[in-house]
Amino acid sequence: MKTLGTTLALTLLTAGAVQAHVTITVDGDQRCITSDGVPDHDTGPWRAGATVQEQEHSFCMDATPELTETITRRVRISGITLTGIPLRPGTAEYFDPSTERGYSRDPSSGWNVEGVGGLIMDAQNAHVDGDGMYHYHGIPSAVTGELDGTLFGYAADGFEIHYVGDQAQSSWQLKSGARASGPGGAHDGTYVQDYEFVAGSGTLDECNGAMIDGQYVYFATDTYPFFPRCFKGTVSNDFIGGRPPPPAG
Repeated sequence: MKTLGTTLALTLLTAGAVQAHVTITVDGDQRCITSDGVPDHDTGPWRAGATVQEQEHSFCMDATPELTETITRRVRISGITLTGIPLRPGTAEYFDPSTERGYSRDPSSGWNVEGVGGLIMDAQNAHVDGDGMYHYHGIPSAVTGELDGTLFGYAADGFEIHYVGDQAQSSWQLKSGARASGPGGAHDGTYVQDYEFVAGSGTLDECNGAMIDGQYVYFATDTYPFFPRCFKGTVSNDFIGGRPPPPAG
């Protein structure tokens, strides 16, 4: 793996320095982030009738995470930003030529629609689900542009998520050539299966993480997978649920 040419300032912003409707507390070995899920930036538009609804988010994770011997892939939400907005890069949609819009929640095709590039997002690479829960699928420039340092949020296993722009490079790459099945056409990033992990092609591992100054951290990147989609620590139950994301390779 290549070496990141940066030294991270691992500094936690206080809740008061983030947003009034976000609370970040540490009690013993648990860090908890609560929020109403409403961002302090413009949102939408998406489909007709889709609007941001206030939530009662409460996500607790390990405040002193440690690496484990296993990798966890089944998560509902990858992490949460310091501003209290969930990170949910994956989708439950699959290529389905029998539907008018070309996809559905029937996974039989095996081609999972990627959020960024496959579904309608706003200018912050986000949208709302059926309950009006606003969540990011990709990098929100309105958030990363206001960071005091590089700390962006926390992953489902408690490890920090940092954003350092092009100083951290994903090792997931678009496959070459055309798709041999399913939707056909070139591997253009519309589907998760358009990507493959190529060890050493970037600075980050399979889970979009790296060891920095003796500490393991994840990175939010401008390219796929955008946020960690697998986890090397113990994932909190607050983030687990839903259909497990399919492999991209």
